[in-house]
Amino acid sequence: MCGIAGLWTESTEPRESLAHWGDLMSNALRHRGPDDGDTWVDQSAGVVLTSRRLAILDLSPSGHQPMTSRCQRYVTVYNGEVYNFHDLRDDLEHSGRTFVGNSDTEVLLEACARWGIEGTLHRLNGMFSFALWDRQTQRLTLARDRLGVKPLYYGWCRNTFWFGSELKALHALPGATVTMDIGSVALFLRLGYIPTPYSIYKNTYQLSPGHFLTVPTSLTSPAPTPYWSVKSIAEHGINDPFKGSIEDATDELELLLRDSVRLRMLADVPVGAFLSGGIDSSLVVALMRARTTANVKTFTIGFRELSHNEADHARQVARHLGTEHTELLL
Repeated sequence: MCGIAGLWTESTEPRESLAHWGDLMSNALRHRGPDDGDTWVDQSAGVVLTSRRLAILDLSPSGHQPMTSRCQRYVTVYNGEVYNFHDLRDDLEHSGRTFVGNSDTEVLLEACARWGIEGTLHRLNGMFSFALWDRQTQRLTLARDRLGVKPLYYGWCRNTFWFGSELKALHALPGATVTMDIGSVALFLRLGYIPTPYSIYKNTYQLSPGHFLTVPTSLTSPAPTPYWSVKSIAEHGINDPFKGSIEDATDELELLLRDSVRLRMLADVPVGAFLSGGIDSSLVVALMRARTTANVKTFTIGFRELSHNEADHARQVARHLGTEHTELLL
């Protein structure tokens, strides 16, 4: 999963205290990233960035976070995967950028240095949340992927701006106090979840999907800026519909699905799939199976209550596709 967190404080704390706060936030998110973790501190600015890493691409120390750009201007912590990072890397290398490792984190960082944050966001194909500290302009930017696959919370605690992949990062801050937001409780009781941009606490928010937030000082409350909108995409589709036949549409959909699965199979660790036996997961696994001669690992969570159990369907699909299947009962 990976987990990121950090803070920006107005108080003049010594570097050791800031690093300790970062380590506390990191430890609170250790379950999200058991492979690696570290804390970066800019004591003069009062900025702390911390990361917990579950390594997927570039398992070497070259993928270590927090990561600093080659020009030394930008520092980032990042959670997610940029599926088209090879294409972006090629573009960056053609423009003269050089790379130390093979991680998508480094590509994301150098892309921000080359094209700016918003220019980079429009180029990314992936699921992600990240924080970027600009040492030159003294600005902190948070960003989240188009559909909000990766979580990101932020807020203010006295004279400190903080962010994290989970609210546990806030609870880890010494002296942090929280107040329940009654409006959010009402939303939860009505909807069964708390929609963005709200959270269960006052002065604490979820960054909305398809948005980025630039904080010029730790005490300001800027509004998130959208860089992508599902509404505008839908309106574009209505105004400019697909002009081919149903067969053409079927072929185009298959190409898109094949390419989507191909990109998600790029990893330096084994890749598996959850399989319920339904149409969606069965199709994904079939496309995986068509791409490789290696064993495809599939996983199903079943239930002893027959009314809720889909494990039999998944087992049949796994047998048909010849996957290495693991089934667990809950």
